[in-house]
Amino acid sequence: MSIRGKKTQAAVLAALRAHKGALSAYDLLAELRRTQPTISAPTIYRALAALGEMGAVHRLDSVNAFIAAKGAGEGHAILSICDDCGMVEESAAPRLLAELSTVAEQSGFATLRKVIEIHGVCASCDEGSVRA
Repeated sequence: MSIRGKKTQAAVLAALRAHKGALSAYDLLAELRRTQPTISAPTIYRALAALGEMGAVHRLDSVNAFIAAKGAGEGHAILSICDDCGMVEESAAPRLLAELSTVAEQSGFATLRKVIEIHGVCASCDEGSVRA
């Protein structure tokens, strides 16, 4: 990895850590262009891919965005996503994730990554609102 590549990864990770919700690759591109006007989308995608392989970021498939990983879960996490404000909370549930691997392995499936996305409303957004 080049020095420039490592600097880009560090900048992408810093931008994700500074944001309470998820950011798309193009949100990251806009953010980083403030200080690096010539940065391109492929550069962002390469940095995200490398960070994902390291377990430093999680990709939220349901919203096509990314967050910085908070735990050292090697790419495994349970992500609670607020559909009102966009806040994302990462949780670890090792026993649940291990059980999911066991279920998958029973059918001959080798698990590489386990990310569970749960959509709902966070406590702050739920205060005072009426839910069924």
